[in-house]
Amino acid sequence: MPVRSKRRPLSETVKDRLARAIKSGAYSESEQLPTEHDLAAEFGVSRPIVREALQGLRDMGLIHSRRGAGSFVRHVGVREPIGFDPLESRDDLSQCYEFRLTIEPKAAAAAAERHGDAALADIEGALADMRRATDRQSHRDDADFSFHLAIANASRNSYFATAFAALKEHIAVGMQAHGRSLKAEAGALERVYAEHQAIVDAIRERDAPRAEALMHEHLTGSKARMVDGLDRGAE
Repeated sequence: MPVRSKRRPLSETVKDRLARAIKSGAYSESEQLPTEHDLAAEFGVSRPIVREALQGLRDMGLIHSRRGAGSFVRHVGVREPIGFDPLESRDDLSQCYEFRLTIEPKAAAAAAERHGDAALADIEGALADMRRATDRQSHRDDADFSFHLAIANASRNSYFATAFAALKEHIAVGMQAHGRSLKAEAGALERVYAEHQAIVDAIRERDAPRAEALMHEHLTGSKARMVDGLDRGAE
């Protein structure tokens, strides 16, 4: 009689996916995880399965819980990126943008459909930081990255968030070049802020097609500005 392989518990699958997201930096230290209800919806499982997964994360020392407040990420030491090689050329940076143009518009659409109040507040918080920087006629790479990461997190798809977080160093290079281009052109900072604002409006209004289209348009322009910024840096 053939021996049947034992089916892996769903709670283990959920636990492993959340552990990878935490270790890759998709969730920062002390950040609150989504609620059990939201995690159950994200993974398509029941809340008891999510509870088992969270207990497994607690046993691993990756999270801790506060009564009545939820689960929070502990300090996890050295992050474990998913394996992107360091940038070595302009072509590498162009390929990074090509990848972003593939996943981020879809993440924006998912965020429009699935975001909760806390996730929207994170997006709006990053946008507020960008507003203050724009008012000072400067570009904050960290706020820009936080904005896009918050949208990936709001998608409730850990693959979007994990991939984006793992690309942080690559994206930072492009954002620095992008920032140089913005500061060199009158009115460019305000126009790009307006692009981000329009994306937030679409997400807030749960207009997934518009959020997707606006994100694609924004990143297409960002890629062109990145190339201009690289050229300016080489002068």
